[in-house]
Amino acid sequence: MVRSCLQSMMKLVNSLLGMVGVAMILYAVWLIRQWQEQTGSLPFAHPAPWFICAFLSLGSLLCLVTCAGHIAAETINGCCLYFYMGFIVLLIMVEGGVVADTFLNPDWKQDFPEDPSGAFHRFSKFVESNWEICRWIGLSIFSVQGALVLLAMLLKALGPHQHYDSDDEYDVSTVALLRDARQPLHPYVVGEPICGPKPDSWTVRINERANR
Repeated sequence: MVRSCLQSMMKLVNSLLGMVGVAMILYAVWLIRQWQEQTGSLPFAHPAPWFICAFLSLGSLLCLVTCAGHIAAETINGCCLYFYMGFIVLLIMVEGGVVADTFLNPDWKQDFPEDPSGAFHRFSKFVESNWEICRWIGLSIFSVQGALVLLAMLLKALGPHQHYDSDDEYDVSTVALLRDARQPLHPYVVGEPICGPKPDSWTVRINERANR
C-alpha cells in the first residue's frame, strides 16, 4: 500500500513538471510565430534566435523526462530511477547557478548572447516587473523537483514488487515441505499381485464338505 501511494504521488507531482514543459513549448511556438511576423519570412526560412530555441529545447526535454519519470514510477526500475534523479539534480544545479548569477552579478544580462528577436529582453522585463509572482513560481518549481527526487529515493529504497518468475526465487524449505506433502503416506510396491482365496471358491467348498 505504501509503495502504491508513493507511485501515485510521484506520477502526480511528475505531471506538474510535464505541465511546465508543455507551457514552455507553447510559449516557444508563440515566440517563433512572432519572430516570423517580424522578419516576414516563410516558416523555418531563418533559424530562430537562441532564446527561443533554448525555451523550446528545455520544454521538450522536460516532457521527455516526465515520460521517463512515469515509466520509472510504474516499473520502479533502478536504472530509470537513477537516471531520473540524476537529471533532476542536474537541472536543479543549473537553475541554482542561473539564479545565483542573477542575484550576485549586476550585469548578468551581458553573460547571455544578443537576441535579435527581443524576446529575451521582454522576458527579463516581465520578470523584473512581476518579481513577486515569478519568485513564487520559481520556488514552486524548485519544490516540485525536490519532491520528485525524494519520492524517487523512497521508491528505490522500497524496491519493486516481488514476483516469483523463476524457480530460484522460491524458498527451499517451502518447496521441501510441499514435496513432502505431495508424497503418499503408504508408498506403493510394484510387483506381482497377491491374490488370496475367495470365500466362494471351489476349494473352500470342498474343505467345508470334508469337515462335515
